[in-house]
Amino acid sequence: MPSVLAIRHVAFEDLDAFAPVLAERGYTIRYLEAGYHDLAMPDPLADDVLVVLGGPIGVYEDDAYPFIRDELRLLQARLTAGRPTLGICLGCQLMARALGGRVYPGGRKEIGWMPLELSEAGQSSPLAALADRTPVLHWHGDTFDLPEGATLLASSELYPHQAFSWGRYALALQFHLETTARGLERWFIGHAGEIAGTQGLSVPLLRADTARYAAAAHARGRRCFAAWLDQLGPD
Repeated sequence: MPSVLAIRHVAFEDLDAFAPVLAERGYTIRYLEAGYHDLAMPDPLADDVLVVLGGPIGVYEDDAYPFIRDELRLLQARLTAGRPTLGICLGCQLMARALGGRVYPGGRKEIGWMPLELSEAGQSSPLAALADRTPVLHWHGDTFDLPEGATLLASSELYPHQAFSWGRYALALQFHLETTARGLERWFIGHAGEIAGTQGLSVPLLRADTARYAAAAHARGRRCFAAWLDQLGPD
């Protein structure tokens, strides 16, 4: 059976809506918990797909969180070998740094439901289902420079670099397509401090927007993820 390794940084930011898509296709899923499991141990090429999930830390905080260095080495080996790799939010930023891009505080948090603008390449990529500007969930304060050789797929009003591909097998998403309305209730608890400390943001506001946008984003997110998995087929 094909296998997926997912690296998780906080328990409530998991594969969520992507897990059923993988199960339908016969993938087995296992998680490694950053900061708990030894990320220097796994064979970077052993699994058919690697997914690096989100989290509230910065890629540049490797002195405080030394496991980041092991995570970067894992990503570098995987990307160099051309093995299927998906990064989401923090995972996207880790991929950017592993490929030589700079990751840094963006100066303004982007949290909530907002649309994307797909590039020409993005419109013919697995993200094509988002071309109708359906709002998707953003939850970050950091950004990154596009790595050399990467293809920009999407931008937002606040941040020009929202998604990129690296060859055929690597996809990096700054935003969240993997979330569901039910799953986000865990985010509203886990990120309570950040929500309370961000001007103009509140749990009732996020919940109302989630009720308005999550179903459409969920459907399109599944389509995007399925299209990316389809792209991983044999040459």
